[in-house]
Amino acid sequence: MPSGWGLSWGGWLDNRRGEWWLLAQLLLITAHLLPAAPPVTAWGLTAWPAPLQLTGVLILLTALLLAARSLLSLGASLSPLPAPRDDNQLIRNGAYSHCRHPLYQAVLMASLGVVIATGSLLHLSLLLALAAVLRGKARREEQGLAERHPDYPSYMASTPAIVPRLPGLDWRH
Repeated sequence: MPSGWGLSWGGWLDNRRGEWWLLAQLLLITAHLLPAAPPVTAWGLTAWPAPLQLTGVLILLTALLLAARSLLSLGASLSPLPAPRDDNQLIRNGAYSHCRHPLYQAVLMASLGVVIATGSLLHLSLLLALAAVLRGKARREEQGLAERHPDYPSYMASTPAIVPRLPGLDWRH
């Protein structure tokens, strides 16, 4: 199963390029398809408030736009794995001028949108787990980027990691 992204059957078995981080991320994203739990009736409501539903949907749509912008900025350097591609270029423009990991930011923002739209404690726990996984994945990714790009440490020092000024999701030096 070789690909330009570096995916291989062996990698899925031994995590050589961070495949297990990707697997955890995909499982948590897919789990967002589960219904809200507990149901809103447990809160004594017949329905989740429409303004919260609308706000959540708007956040989710904004996250999708951020993800599209990030994908366009990244171009050929895109990889779902935390190990950089062999032909990786350090992208510092577009969405990457504001955040080192805007795709991860977009995923967390989409998850937050689901939480707000549904009022689900299950989805809140998925958001928190996803934040932990994406933090770990980003830290591994940055090790490889720092090895490939001598100017990466200065980029790290000046640009927020995932969410500016949020402890655990911004580790500027």
